[in-house]
Amino acid sequence: MQYKKLGSTDLSISPIIFGGNVFGWTLNEKESFAILDLMFDMGIQTIDTADVYSRWAPGNEGGESESILGKWMKERGNRNDLIICTKVGMDMGQGKIDLSKSHIRASVEDSLRRLQTDYIDLYYSHKDDETTTPKETLSVYQELMDEGKVRFVGASNFSVDRLKESEQIAAEHGLPKYQVVQPEYNLLSRNSFEGELQNYCKQHQLGVASYFSLASGLLSGKYRNEKDLENSSRTDYVKKHWNADTKKLLMVLEDIANHQQTTSAAIALAWVMHQPGISAPIASATKEEHLQAFKDAIQMELSKEELRKLNEMSTF
Repeated sequence: MQYKKLGSTDLSISPIIFGGNVFGWTLNEKESFAILDLMFDMGIQTIDTADVYSRWAPGNEGGESESILGKWMKERGNRNDLIICTKVGMDMGQGKIDLSKSHIRASVEDSLRRLQTDYIDLYYSHKDDETTTPKETLSVYQELMDEGKVRFVGASNFSVDRLKESEQIAAEHGLPKYQVVQPEYNLLSRNSFEGELQNYCKQHQLGVASYFSLASGLLSGKYRNEKDLENSSRTDYVKKHWNADTKKLLMVLEDIANHQQTTSAAIALAWVMHQPGISAPIASATKEEHLQAFKDAIQMELSKEELRKLNEMSTF
């Protein structure tokens, strides 16, 4: 398995980043441990999570994913073999997006405690907080880096203008720059990354870890009709993108998958991995067979004609 650097950092990341949003949500602790063991055994050692995962699930308060991941790392003794990425800033009870110094200070301690570690490899601002200045946010990140609690910082769901402003302030005040960007990006959602953001990331050597790489499972091939949608744990997202164009794209995915003797999920992941500027897609798995799609995508080369078909069918 070929590892590569994440942007200009010294983080060597897996070709696919495992999405930890499923821990404590669609997977309980025992099931999470099982899938983590399988993931680790196949060589994927980069995991993405967040403090807010999975606050939306009934009975959860947030932090469930980090807690499960922390217990697993403690039991397996493998923390130093992993790249752990987590995020801060979403509503954890304060009632708003919050990247203030006080909130980040409290949140990082909570994340470190749940993860049972003394450092976070990559700490993301989960979403832009327009009420807090970039200088305040970057200043507290500098403190955390000086204390050895955070190695690098990234930005998720940020506009290009806000990234530019943050970079300018970092340069003016000697503060850490965002080294990694995390946008939504998949065959059904291309506009949020392609174009201005993609060019900016390439010009400034920023790493890019795309989320929703399988469009919440819609590109996995498991949805074939409206009845299948009703059984989804992400009904709103899936229904939003379920239309005639999506159905045509799914047919093309399935056709290419049959030709490559693999799954639609593997093809969808491979497409993201082939796109300029992408460091690695983030993808979740809840079953062992889902991890086979990861293996296939990592080993796969899509032909120019296959890429042309996918690009053509996904521009809507």
